[in-house]
Amino acid sequence: PLAMGAGFGAGLGLALASSAFIGGSFVLKKKGLLRLCGRARAGQGGHAYLREWLWWAGLLCMGVGEAANFAAYVFAPATLVTPLGALSVLVSAVLSSIFLNEQLNVHGKIGCILSILGSTVMVIHAPQEEEVSSLESMAEKLKDPGFIVFAVCVLVSSLLLIFVAGPRYGQSNVLVYVLVCSAIGSLSVSCVKGLGIALKELFSGKPVLKEPLGWVLLVCLVICISIQINYLNKALDIFNTSVVTPIYYVLFTTAVMTCSAILFKEWQHLVLDNIIGSISGFLTIVSGIFLLHAFRDMPFSPSLLPLFLQPARADPHPPWSTADRHQSCQHQPLLPSEDKGSQSAEEEE
Repeated sequence: PLAMGAGFGAGLGLALASSAFIGGSFVLKKKGLLRLCGRARAGQGGHAYLREWLWWAGLLCMGVGEAANFAAYVFAPATLVTPLGALSVLVSAVLSSIFLNEQLNVHGKIGCILSILGSTVMVIHAPQEEEVSSLESMAEKLKDPGFIVFAVCVLVSSLLLIFVAGPRYGQSNVLVYVLVCSAIGSLSVSCVKGLGIALKELFSGKPVLKEPLGWVLLVCLVICISIQINYLNKALDIFNTSVVTPIYYVLFTTAVMTCSAILFKEWQHLVLDNIIGSISGFLTIVSGIFLLHAFRDMPFSPSLLPLFLQPARADPHPPWSTADRHQSCQHQPLLPSEDKGSQSAEEEE
């Protein structure tokens, strides 16, 4: 139990560090792009950003964050690591408001608070996954009938979405390409988990390179990530980022949690309180991410909040009780103003 607790703490720390580095990398790269000052920008096909040290610092932070996220899957359950990836959005939003002077409205601040609270609840109630310490035990997990059925369903549904639904509804429905990314992403996380175990055995001196399972997982991971990047770029190219990002986070995290529950039996020994706590924490993070993204362009600052909290003044003559009040738009005459004047003249005659 002590070793398991230490591993869980290491995975949690790596997941939090990953979110901090990835969130900070966006701000550093954005800061480097803003320092170009009239030189050929990236959006115009230029590559002057390659001479900015801030951009390279952001790229380095991104690499460190992804490496920490990869290592976190080795020590902590994917049900915990994947939802905590939402904290990178929170870190990016907060740092952007400080260093890039981007306004964080009331909805964004409430979203940040909800994301922190949801992450805390998930950490408290996170499941302790079944021990998978070697490639042999990983191979036994992959042979489980439940996971085989899940993987076949993911592959068949992804092929239907790509070749049937994509040409018909891909340009009009945001769920088509995002569902492909999310479903394939659940398999990629399982591959990452297996490769992490293989690397841990390699560093301990075991002949992992002779095991075919490690190479199969590596090939599957490359294929899955390539499909994810391709269809996520398609979704971002067609639809607004503020729409794609929260939907992708919700669907991807749900798919990963389902796959981990089937493959690693993470929910098998949980009591009802922890199950409800984990689901509640995840839904709280989803609400925070939605508020942070969906309303980020609304100019709603805290100074405007008192205007909405003021009580309405009592009106002794409601507009619907007097004849001299303006009529509502539902009762406007259909005739133009000049026709209205001629009509009133005819009525007078």
